[in-house]
Amino acid sequence: MSDFTLADLEAIVATRARSGAADSWTAKLYQAGMERAAKKFGEEAVETVIASMGEDKAALVSESADLLYHWLVVLAVADIPLADVMAELERRTAQTGIAEKAARSGS
Repeated sequence: MSDFTLADLEAIVATRARSGAADSWTAKLYQAGMERAAKKFGEEAVETVIASMGEDKAALVSESADLLYHWLVVLAVADIPLADVMAELERRTAQTGIAEKAARSGS
């Protein structure tokens, strides 16, 4: 198991996004704004779903990595720290998934 975490990737994305480097995909995507970042995130989500339907585990691993990276770019563009998402997940795990979903929908 790797010691590399989503927090590590978040830090890399933040550094590269704000670098303005012409040769950085992260910087270009960040500078393009939310619409472009969100579209790319959506594309990666679809590719991950397609990969999950196949039997190629390597493809699913690769697409999952792309998805997580692009999700962190979207969070960076929105200026939302990963810690906020993790805190929300922690809050939700204090109850069952069914209860949590019912509380969100007001049912």
